[in-house]
Amino acid sequence: MSGGGGAVTTTEAVAETAPDDATLVSRSRDGDMRAYEQLVLRYQAQMFRLAVKMLADRSDAEDVVQEVFLGAWRRLPQLNEDAAFVGWLYRMTTNRCLNVIRARKPTVEVDPEATESPRSDIQPEHAVQVSTQLEALNAALQLLTPEQRACWLLREVHGLTYEEIGDIVDVNTTAVRGRIARARAHLSEVMKPWR
Repeated sequence: MSGGGGAVTTTEAVAETAPDDATLVSRSRDGDMRAYEQLVLRYQAQMFRLAVKMLADRSDAEDVVQEVFLGAWRRLPQLNEDAAFVGWLYRMTTNRCLNVIRARKPTVEVDPEATESPRSDIQPEHAVQVSTQLEALNAALQLLTPEQRACWLLREVHGLTYEEIGDIVDVNTTAVRGRIARARAHLSEVMKPWR
């Protein structure tokens, strides 16, 4: 704790001295690779979670995230506002995932590795049920249109606002709300047996 004359912990000291995104983006634009590496470390897990849920394939998700960060590095001079970097990453990741989905054959396969592991502190029977529910949810997500899946994931998993999602997928908030409502209705119907 840093108040009351107590010692500042290492974590607090790092948090207080870590540059914000805008500073790191500005430094990166000037060619500072270490600054860009910090941005990658900060956001690659978020982008990977989005990509793996959209694509249901870890290998494709890894490729997408790598392409997104390489592309972002190359196109940093095109970013008009340093503070918009995270939204820009979400947009590039979502668009790249949509392109991968469109390029695929129309078969749907769910990578079991793409499901999150059940918690280890619960009973084995419950763990199996949770794992089965997650597999069912991931399979149901793959039946949504790519656009609905993107909007639902950005809202429900990543907690973005309708306005932020609209900026990322390049539609108005009414369209975002409609896509999310249709996705929720579909998922609710598919997941009825699990209630």
